[in-house]
Amino acid sequence: MTGVDDDAFPLALGVDLPPGRRPALVMVDLMRAYFDAASPLCLPSDDVLGPARRVLDAARAADVPVVHTRVAYDAVGTDGGVFLRKLPALQALVGGGPLSETVEEVAPITGEPVVVKQYASAFFGTTLSSTLASLGVDTVIVAGVSTSGCVRATAVDALQHGLIPLVVRDAVADRAAGPHEANLYDLQAKYAQVVTADEVVDYLGTV
Repeated sequence: MTGVDDDAFPLALGVDLPPGRRPALVMVDLMRAYFDAASPLCLPSDDVLGPARRVLDAARAADVPVVHTRVAYDAVGTDGGVFLRKLPALQALVGGGPLSETVEEVAPITGEPVVVKQYASAFFGTTLSSTLASLGVDTVIVAGVSTSGCVRATAVDALQHGLIPLVVRDAVADRAAGPHEANLYDLQAKYAQVVTADEVVDYLGTV
């Protein structure tokens, strides 16, 4: 299971990580803030939503646990700390509000927990690790945005929590092709298994 283009990833250092038998899907920050043209965080395209929805549908069909994440800060942004100072565009998420909500195409359904976070990794300062442990999860499928930020941080932390991260290259996105491809390269080389949506759908059909 690879999903990596040999031309795009000519110097990958690591070996392949075969996925386990108890996966969960983590849908990272697919919020209105990244798809609303009026938002300072808006991405240049919403093309990621189609593959992300396909992976989500496959996970639900396989009865695989799904966890969604979104970002929200308290009414004055105190819990954003230095991150808010570094990235003032995050002020759009102070107090929560509509921009913090998951877009309709991939919205959670009953029984799918939503982890509210303040920093890049879905694991940092949240209940995600204990939730996955309670479910006996050994593999984390990561979809969402952005590749160079919250997706990367979540995948690296998954590895550091003893989980096998599968990053779905066509179900993650960034603001430009350069950081997107560079971070997929680095993730495949050292921290995760970069796969395609097709490969993930096939894998979910076997668990």
